[in-house]
Amino acid sequence: MIVALLNQKGGVGKTTLALHLAGQWAQSGRRVMLIDADPQGSALDWAEQRAAEGLPRQFSVIGLARDTLHQEAPALARDVDHVIIDGPPRVAGLLRSALLAADLILIPVQPSPLDGWASAEMLALLDQARIFKPAITARFLLNRYPARTIIARATAESLEAHDPPLLPEHVGQRVIFAEAMRTGRLASELDEDGIAAREVAALADAIERLAP
Repeated sequence: MIVALLNQKGGVGKTTLALHLAGQWAQSGRRVMLIDADPQGSALDWAEQRAAEGLPRQFSVIGLARDTLHQEAPALARDVDHVIIDGPPRVAGLLRSALLAADLILIPVQPSPLDGWASAEMLALLDQARIFKPAITARFLLNRYPARTIIARATAESLEAHDPPLLPEHVGQRVIFAEAMRTGRLASELDEDGIAAREVAALADAIERLAP
């Protein structure tokens, strides 16, 4: 399965989610490859930090920020169980290629009226991709979700009737994710039984159930 995390708005947590999903599946015995399709290369930076810390590599991270991604990713997927694409912000050619490469599109959004979560441009690109690949599955994913706030509830309610639909699982706003990104670690390595690790595990299970 090829899963792409895409949103034209930067700063919604695509890289953090991509790395933690990859780590969760790898820890569950899956063979996983993460493709860093963001020219900023944040996932590659994380992998380099991990290597510098002397930590074992759990999954491979490669840089592939070019618009031939849809041609190259399927070949890479033959040797692994899951490919995860950490997508770019606002690079239309790369976004189109990532959309065509993926079996499942996750659109991370934050609970904010200013976040552009219902970007007409993003959804238009998804509709265009479905012309060539009708079987693409897509879901909105609430990230950095501050529980028990009015805006969080309002965002979730507004997305429940949306197309693409909203995944019922969400990931909270937790300091441990920032620490994980800084140190080349995963939240589960910092706190194996913590709520962040449990949220990532639940999200990974939910995504696997969507596999085509």
